[in-house]
Amino acid sequence: MEDLSAASVCEPVPAARKTMKMDRVFWSHFAPNLGPGGWVTGALLVSLGLDFRTGVLAILIGNLVGALPVALAAAIGPFTGLTQMEASRMALGTLGVRPPAFLNWIYCVGWDAVNNVPAAAALVAFLALMGAPLPFWAALGVLVSIQMVASIYGHHVVQALQKYLGALLLVVFALIGVTFALRGGSVIHAAHPVGVSTFLLAVGILVSFNLSWATYSSDYTRYLPARSDPKAVVFLALAGLLLSAVPFQILGLLTASSIAEPSPMAVIASLQHAMGALGPLALAAIALSSITGNSFNDNTASYSLISAGIHVPRVAAAILTATLGYVLAVVGAGRYAALYTDYLLVTMYWIAPWCGIVLADWYLTGGHSAVRADEGHVLRPPVGWTRGATIFVVTSVLTVVLFSTSSLYTGPVARWLGGADVGYYVGFVVAALWYAAGRR
Repeated sequence: MEDLSAASVCEPVPAARKTMKMDRVFWSHFAPNLGPGGWVTGALLVSLGLDFRTGVLAILIGNLVGALPVALAAAIGPFTGLTQMEASRMALGTLGVRPPAFLNWIYCVGWDAVNNVPAAAALVAFLALMGAPLPFWAALGVLVSIQMVASIYGHHVVQALQKYLGALLLVVFALIGVTFALRGGSVIHAAHPVGVSTFLLAVGILVSFNLSWATYSSDYTRYLPARSDPKAVVFLALAGLLLSAVPFQILGLLTASSIAEPSPMAVIASLQHAMGALGPLALAAIALSSITGNSFNDNTASYSLISAGIHVPRVAAAILTATLGYVLAVVGAGRYAALYTDYLLVTMYWIAPWCGIVLADWYLTGGHSAVRADEGHVLRPPVGWTRGATIFVVTSVLTVVLFSTSSLYTGPVARWLGGADVGYYVGFVVAALWYAAGRR
C-alpha cells in the first residue's frame, strides 16, 4: 500500500522504494483506454461525416499527435520521483502549479463521469440478463465504490489492476472486437467529400483522447529506478496508448453503420445483439473496464488536489472525487454524446499549453540537468509564481477565446476557419516556444 500522507505527493519517492518493473509502464498507459470510450469516438467520426478512409487517417494522425507528448512526459517520472503535477513546479513555481493542479482535479472528476456512464449501463443490462435488475443509479454506485477503494490504497494497487485486470480485458475485448467486426462491420463510403474543417475537428477529438493523459503520466512512472532508460519509458508508454486507442476506434468506425447513434447505450445494445450468446461476456467486460480507468483517475485526483494546495488526507480526496463523479454521471447520462465531445475538446485548452511548457522545460531548456539521477532527487523548485505560470494562464485564456469550438462557444478564429479547431496545436506550440525562448 502506498503512503497516504501529503508528503508522498509533495516529495520525491525515496530511492529505496523505486522498485517498479518496467513492464508496468506499458500496462498503466494501455489498460485505462480499454472500454467503450474508444468505440464511441470511432463511431463519432461517421456522425461528423467521415468515411472509412478519412476516418482511419484521422485516427492514425490524431492518436500519434496526442500520444507522443504523453509518452515524453512519462520519462520525467523516474528521474524526479515526482507526480506529473509536482514535477511541473520546476517550470511553474510552487504557487504557479496550483491552477493547473486544481483544473486537473476537476478534470479527473469529469473523466469519472465519462467512464462510468457506459460501464453502469452495461452493468444494468448484465444484471437484467442474470435476473437481478438494478436501477442505473445503484449500478453506478457499485462501480464507484470499487474504484474508490482501489484508489484509496494508492499507486501500487492501481498499477496491479492495470496489469492483471487489463490483461484479462485485452483478451475479452479482442474476442468481442473480432466477433463484432465480422457480424456488424462494413466499410462506410462518404456521400460527399470531407471538408478540411471537418477533418481537423475529427483529428482534434482524437488528439484529445490521448493527450488528456499527459497530466497523469509520471504519476505511474515515478516508482521506476532513477537510472531507467528514458527511451524505453517513452516507447512503452507510446505503445500502450496507441495499441489500446487505435484498434478500438477503428472498430467503432467499422461498426458505426450498425449503431443507431454514437452513444454508450447504442454501442452496448449493438454489442449485445452482435455477440449473441456471448452478450453477457461483453457487458461484463464493459462494466469492469471502468475499474481500470477510474481507479487510475481517482488516485491521480488525490495527488492533484494536494498539489493544488488543498492538503486534505488523500483518502478524503479520493472519496470526494468519486462522489462528485457519481453525481455528474447521474445528471449527464442522458446527454452523453454531446457532453463527451465538448468535454474532450474544451479540456485540451489548458492541458496543451501546460504540456508544452513542461516538455519545453525538460527537453529544450535543460530542466533534466537539474536532476541528480543517481539519487532521484530534484533541486528546489522556484518559489511562488514564475514566468512559466504566466505563460500558461495567458496562452490558455487566449486559445479558448480565439480558437475554441463547442456547443457552448465558438471563437472568432474558429468561425473564420469554418469551425475547424486548431487551438490545441497553437496553444501547445506557442506556450512551448515562448517558454523556451525566455529560458535561453
